Amino acid sequence: MSDWLSRGIFVTGTDTGVGKTIVGGGLAALLRNQGLKVGVMKPVETGCLQEDGSIVPADGKFLKDMAGLELPLDTIVPYQFKEPLAPWVAGKREGVEIAPDYLLEKFKEISQDADFVLVEGAGGILVPLAQDFFFLNLIKQFNLPLLIISRVELGAINHTLLTLRVAQMEGIAVVGVVFNCLSPEKTIASETNPQVISSLTEVPIWGVIPHYPPLKPQFFYREVITQLVQKHLNLSFLQNLVLSQK
Repeated sequence: MSDWLSRGIFVTGTDTGVGKTIVGGGLAALLRNQGLKVGVMKPVETGCLQEDGSIVPADGKFLKDMAGLELPLDTIVPYQFKEPLAPWVAGKREGVEIAPDYLLEKFKEISQDADFVLVEGAGGILVPLAQDFFFLNLIKQFNLPLLIISRVELGAINHTLLTLRVAQMEGIAVVGVVFNCLSPEKTIASETNPQVISSLTEVPIWGVIPHYPPLKPQFFYREVITQLVQKHLNLSFLQNLVLSQK
């Protein structure tokens, strides 16, 4: 692990598209509302939007807006790629090699003026950033505890427990799991999965975010997302984490 004493959390998913950015942005805004200086980082964003000939990392921009951070987007999202692919693959296709040391440098830069730093990954912890370097390696390098975001629907048990098991085997502290309802339909699986996973692990379940209509980046509203997270998550886990890192 890095010798850097980190104050913050790393938000990962069991898969892509499970709602990491919504949860991460909501948590950042809540801490901001409590008077903390919140740093945010999206080390790599793929599938970036294209506007006026430039690429725009929508997730990174959203996190920046939610945290009220004044740092440039290039610091918050050091690597930005057009194609929606795994970072290593997207980088290779654009002739860019992702450098873990550069990511650590940017993380330290963000951390210097922050009380708490929220870092969001891309996909899951075994998504590659470089040859033999995965997000789990970056989490260890940043020395951050892990929050897992999972879908609540069928398949959640296996995906969540696999992510949890790999993280624990690598010595990464997992502080909780958040479930997102990606479908408006309620099924036996979606109704029972959180309880089943809770019974199979000692990791706290922070809560279940109900299904919400798809939100485009330009329609993100800080108050709406903040209220969604505040209403449906047990935020005492987050508060305890913040206090433990002081």
